[in-house]
Amino acid sequence: MRSDEARVLLGFPPNSRPTPSQVKAAFKKKVWESHPDLFPVNEKPTAESKFKRISEACNCMLSGAKWEYSESGSYVRVVRRGVSSANGAKGHRVLVGIPFLLIVLGTVGLGGLNASRAYNREKENYPSHNPFLP
Repeated sequence: MRSDEARVLLGFPPNSRPTPSQVKAAFKKKVWESHPDLFPVNEKPTAESKFKRISEACNCMLSGAKWEYSESGSYVRVVRRGVSSANGAKGHRVLVGIPFLLIVLGTVGLGGLNASRAYNREKENYPSHNPFLP
């Protein structure tokens, strides 16, 4: 969805630049007018499609991303990255990975400890038996 279509759908002039609070207020107003739960059963499909378009328009206006109409007849969102690499996104990856690394290392360490205990217990119970032979 192009931003001018989104503005018109939310009730703004096509060339206006509404603030995020104005977009949210317009969205709330349009939701009360078109929410599918407010319509009888026979009118729900049209209300649902209108509600989805209003939601897409609000997301488009708030995110600043562009929505494009594909040839298959559906809307496809152009995805933007949340954090640019110029703002230190690489450092965040390391911070996020540290807890997972500790979990993996702890699991491997404890698993090795339990295997060692089991081997020693079998060695004490059956001193002449080699656990690696059938």
